[in-house]
Amino acid sequence: MKKYMPLLLIAMIGFVFSANAQAKATAKAEIKTPTVQCDMCKGKIEKYLMRQEGVTGVKVNVKKKVTGVTWITDRTNIENIKAAIATVGYDADDVTADEDAYKKLPPCCKKKEPVTSKPVEVQQ
Repeated sequence: MKKYMPLLLIAMIGFVFSANAQAKATAKAEIKTPTVQCDMCKGKIEKYLMRQEGVTGVKVNVKKKVTGVTWITDRTNIENIKAAIATVGYDADDVTADEDAYKKLPPCCKKKEPVTSKPVEVQQ
């Protein structure tokens, strides 16, 4: 048993160093997503981004119209993430939504246009 102790100790040290070497650098950012309207929008963005390589976390805040993202810096970057959001049909900071994807969104997910009221003529 005593002759296996040094071998076991070396193996354990090797595992510790290999685990540390695999730790990846991550980054976090908040992206303005002003065209997010409802929980369906939230679900679409979160589901799509979590499928992207390197993305480790996504949280869409519908009320604040902000998407928080965490990613592994070796695998992706903020520009790729913004482009992915635009691909789903939503604006992401300075990246405009893909027009075809936006047209395919359900009516509740499309940006509400302001209603302009016209003067009503009263007939007598």
